Amino acid sequence: MIGYYDIHTHIIPGVDDGPRSIELSRQILQQEYDDGVRTIICTSHWRRGMFEPSMRRLLANFEQVKEVAKEIGDDLTVLLGCEFHVNMEMIETLKNGERPTMAQTRYVLAEFKNNVEKKYMRERCYALLTHGYQPILAHPERYDVIRKDVDFLRDLIKMGCYVQINSQSVLGDDGFFMKLFCKKIIRENLVHFIGSDAHDMDKRRPTMGRCVQYLDKLMGPEYTRRILIDNPKKLLSDN
Repeated sequence: MIGYYDIHTHIIPGVDDGPRSIELSRQILQQEYDDGVRTIICTSHWRRGMFEPSMRRLLANFEQVKEVAKEIGDDLTVLLGCEFHVNMEMIETLKNGERPTMAQTRYVLAEFKNNVEKKYMRERCYALLTHGYQPILAHPERYDVIRKDVDFLRDLIKMGCYVQINSQSVLGDDGFFMKLFCKKIIRENLVHFIGSDAHDMDKRRPTMGRCVQYLDKLMGPEYTRRILIDNPKKLLSDN
């Protein structure tokens, strides 16, 4: 099957710790295409004091990615998003258009530091929800408070958050125990999206093709379709 979605990628060159050249962006896009991915959201980092590219630069470099995507395949769509490292000014930043949401929807891919405290995570998610945004937790398998307390993840989902885990984590590329944790929350239906979080063609390469094969064996093709096609479609249609 083809037509999968990848909602978490770092493909725009020269704006974060992703590719440094458009040629490397091309290689990542080609791998995604070969793996059956046909819709990609480019979610470059936004983090105060670390990744703060101007919107002008971001948009200009994103146009380069769009042109390359057209060359790879007429059916390959790339959209603009952001992996937003949550801070106290995030609502104003989003409302002022200083950073994009996910493909102009109300969804925000929200990243926290690995040692985030429960109180802060809950409060910042609540702030997004009460201001009309829909938080998607980026790779929560990395956060200590969630790995140690799956009930906290359930509480965040009940609050209204969605969950995106990384394909490398699912496959065990980030360690055996990370793979076990991802398998647990997949089986307990606590995952809504899986993204590659691809940055390069080396240690953080796109692995969606392998992930599809793994999910098909673990949960069946209906589950794979729901997580990698149906749920992302709903995201993009929800403005």
